[in-house]
Amino acid sequence: MAFRISDSVVRGEIDNRVKGIVRGKIWLEGRADPMILELNGNPWPDLAGCLLTFVNPNPRILHHPCDALEPVQHGVVGDMTASRKVRVFDVPVDEAYMMANRGEKPPEHMANSLYLEWFSEKNGRVVIESSDYQLNISQPEWRMTPEDEAERAKQTATAIQEFMAKLTEAVDQHKLKRKPDDEDWDEFDYESFMKECDARSEKYAELLDKYGFSDDAQEMIDEEMGWDTEPSDDLPDEIDEIYEETLNEPEPEPDPARQGIDWIRTNDGHIRHPLQHRCYQSAARFSDKIEQMGLDRTKDKDLDQFLFEFQMTAVKLAGALDTIAQGRYTPPPAFTVAYLKRALDHLHRSQSGLENLVNRKVLAEKLISSARTELFEIRESILKLMNDFRRKQR
Repeated sequence: MAFRISDSVVRGEIDNRVKGIVRGKIWLEGRADPMILELNGNPWPDLAGCLLTFVNPNPRILHHPCDALEPVQHGVVGDMTASRKVRVFDVPVDEAYMMANRGEKPPEHMANSLYLEWFSEKNGRVVIESSDYQLNISQPEWRMTPEDEAERAKQTATAIQEFMAKLTEAVDQHKLKRKPDDEDWDEFDYESFMKECDARSEKYAELLDKYGFSDDAQEMIDEEMGWDTEPSDDLPDEIDEIYEETLNEPEPEPDPARQGIDWIRTNDGHIRHPLQHRCYQSAARFSDKIEQMGLDRTKDKDLDQFLFEFQMTAVKLAGALDTIAQGRYTPPPAFTVAYLKRALDHLHRSQSGLENLVNRKVLAEKLISSARTELFEIRESILKLMNDFRRKQR
């Protein structure tokens, strides 16, 4: 996904007083030194030839993914303008959301929004977008001609195409090779399939983020995604059957003989796999404990990694085990193994974040010991399940 860093911006400047070059400095929350921009190209006519300075008057959010941004951003200019029209709510966002849920239309108005987009050699697409920033735009040192504007639009389109080509390449790298219809998939086939799905989802999300939801935008997205062609028959029917067989069916009753093994009923009446429920409850419990200690996970990268990846482990376990627990459908064992591997990856990242906290002595030893034990036991349970499903596959 694109780096959207608007909430982390403290202030910044964009300088296009030299034609064909955009230089800039962006100060981000949690960084002592500004991020430097060295970009080829020009912004839209409203900023062409100008020095733009801006300040974010809102409270800033320290987004840990911003740590991955290179301190010097080399690349090309995308769309840069201070005159993009956007709809802005006249009430707080949470109130507007509640009004929309009640079927009411929140009051709104049209406003100019700052939109700064560039394509970094190292980080890909980076976007700053806000209608709240305080802006100051100098008089232009030079003015854009119709020929300059045509060249700018061409360069921006080329930059977008090259960026999308990289996303398409990522899809192609993981594209599953067709197996004979009578040959079963193994866990590595399903892993490749899931990685291809991830790459397609990332590409689609980038296209939606760039072009929006209009009918014209949907046509461009469909074309870029290849959805204007006939449906592919590359994947075996069993992938679709995983979900299609559950449609319009009554709520199933799980096998009573498998209670406590494949499923449990939670206090609120939901059916869950025991391991998934344990992981979910544990992640929530540690999150509550840390909040009660007055620690802010958003301000500590390792703390956020420990808790977020713990929670994501529970999410992936739900994807792997929910249909089994509910008795809706039993996927091929290799599919479940591949999905459990994903849960294990997140758990390992949670363990890594926890160990970083140990080294920094952020948490009490008792809490650390409890978390270590819980993560280790969940890990061992995942590995045992994987081995059980592998035996079923054989």
